[in-house]
Amino acid sequence: MILSIIVAVSENGVIGVDNQLPWHLPADLKYFRQLTTGHTVIMGRKTYESIGKALPNRENLVITRDMAFRAAEGVLICHSLEEALHQVREQQGEVFIIGGDMLYRQSMGRAERLYLTRVHTRIENGTAFFPEPDTEEWKLVQSSYLPADEKNALACTFEVYDRIHTGTA
Repeated sequence: MILSIIVAVSENGVIGVDNQLPWHLPADLKYFRQLTTGHTVIMGRKTYESIGKALPNRENLVITRDMAFRAAEGVLICHSLEEALHQVREQQGEVFIIGGDMLYRQSMGRAERLYLTRVHTRIENGTAFFPEPDTEEWKLVQSSYLPADEKNALACTFEVYDRIHTGTA
C-alpha cells in the first residue's frame, strides 16, 4: 500500500472556508477523480459531510470520534487514523487521504506521496489550512502548470512529491 495525500491549496496555505472548497476548478476535480477512482479514500467526518455522499467507484472510509455517527451504505466508519490504516493495510496500490486539515496533519508523517494542486490565488478568510511541504522530507517529482481558462477561473499547478527516504541500507 502507498499512502498518499491529495489536496488543493492556495498560495497562502488555505484549503477550505467554512467546510467548503474556496474555489470551483473543474480541472482539479477531474484530476482528483482520475487519481482516486478505483482506490480507497480516507476522509474526516466534516469532509464527508461537505461532499454529502460516498464518492462513487472508490472505497470510502470516514474517520470520526462520534461513536453514533452514521453514513451512507457502503461507507466504513473508523474512529482513528490508526483504525483506518489497519483496515487498508493489505491493499495493493494507493490509498488517498482527502481531507480535512486535521487528518492531513495526522497523516503527513506517514504519507509516501503528496499530490498538491497549487491554486494561484490568496484566500483571506480561510478556516482550514495545509502546511508547506518540508523540502528536507519531500522531493518534487512532477509539476504541470494549467493557466486559467473559460472553465477554470484560477490558474493552478499540479505537483507530485515523493517522500525522501533517508537512512542507511
